[in-house]
Amino acid sequence: MAAQKDLYDAIVIGAGIQGCFTAYHLAKHRKRVLLLEQFFLPHSRGSSHGQSRIIRRAYPEDFYTQMMAECYQIWAQLEHEAGTQLYRQTGLLLLGMKENAELKIIQATLSRQGVEHQCLPSEELKQRFPNIRLARGEVGLLEKSGGVLYADKALRALQDAIRQLGGIVHDGEKVMEIKPGLLVVVKTTSRSYQAKSLIITAGPWTNRLLRPLGIELPLQTLRINVCYWREKVPGSYDVSQAFPCFLGFSLAPYHIYGLPSGEYPGLMKVCYHHGNNADPEERDCPAAFSDIQDVHILSCFVRDHLPNLEPEPAVMEHCMYTNTPDEHFILDRHPKYDNIVIGAGFSGHGFKLSPVVGKILYELSMKLMPSYDLTPFRISRFPSLGKAHM
Repeated sequence: MAAQKDLYDAIVIGAGIQGCFTAYHLAKHRKRVLLLEQFFLPHSRGSSHGQSRIIRRAYPEDFYTQMMAECYQIWAQLEHEAGTQLYRQTGLLLLGMKENAELKIIQATLSRQGVEHQCLPSEELKQRFPNIRLARGEVGLLEKSGGVLYADKALRALQDAIRQLGGIVHDGEKVMEIKPGLLVVVKTTSRSYQAKSLIITAGPWTNRLLRPLGIELPLQTLRINVCYWREKVPGSYDVSQAFPCFLGFSLAPYHIYGLPSGEYPGLMKVCYHHGNNADPEERDCPAAFSDIQDVHILSCFVRDHLPNLEPEPAVMEHCMYTNTPDEHFILDRHPKYDNIVIGAGFSGHGFKLSPVVGKILYELSMKLMPSYDLTPFRISRFPSLGKAHM
């Protein structure tokens, strides 16, 4: 039996952005919390590393846009507590054909939710952003509050805040076994711990932890190419020149997105919102043929739409997505063990929403009434997960 000093109110497995915000909310509410991370921090093996992410309210679904209102508040609060800038407002430009259905749905959602935005017909778009070349019939939707989150700074700020609030962070400590019970026992490579509740936010490693607990979620792990493109004239697409983040619809089978240059001087981040099946343990495997296809799609986009960039990537990094079939998150209790909570399947769009995700996972772990309707995020929405999986 673990010693009394190793008993916690909650243990969080996985110190990516979702696990960090969960531990932050627990520590804020004076809970004794232990955050476990298998790799030494900081690391680039998961989904939360790198310098930048897009923040936006623009979503087709009302529930994400509603969640984002509180996310902006919590990001601002963390920024204030940390005394460091974590968000830069650049605006978010959505690009697509005038008749694009998703663009119309997003505009309707922004209008319904009272989010400030502006529709830009082709001519006005050309005047506002002369260094974007448009396809015939392409229009824009500008969401004013969109911008850039400084991801690595945010993780550091959260980990510091958790420690300052009395939480404990153990990195380089891999979970080997979870024993369910009134008190959950978590055995790591170093020792055993006990907790009244356990929260699993382990990204691509989620099912490895859940299988011995009798459940396997429909999660697909993808390796994403994060590409940076050199400006022909330094500063053309710079954040200081008021160039916005952008999201392109109907230009390829999946969305293409970009952030103004800034994190690497003279390089702009332009990526494809899709990747290839990957084992998280073998993330640095050689490029698959589909990797080359994805980069070719991006090269064509850059050549046709961003003429002031060199059309070959100057730097290519990798990131992991853990996708659900519907690309909505899983925020739920284990079907059999109600003191084990799961946050998974953030599908490449979870970083900006992590302040509220962490709050929800905290509420679930403490058996509090959730602040949001969790219907879209329940495990039971996947009918294939019948009793056979329990």
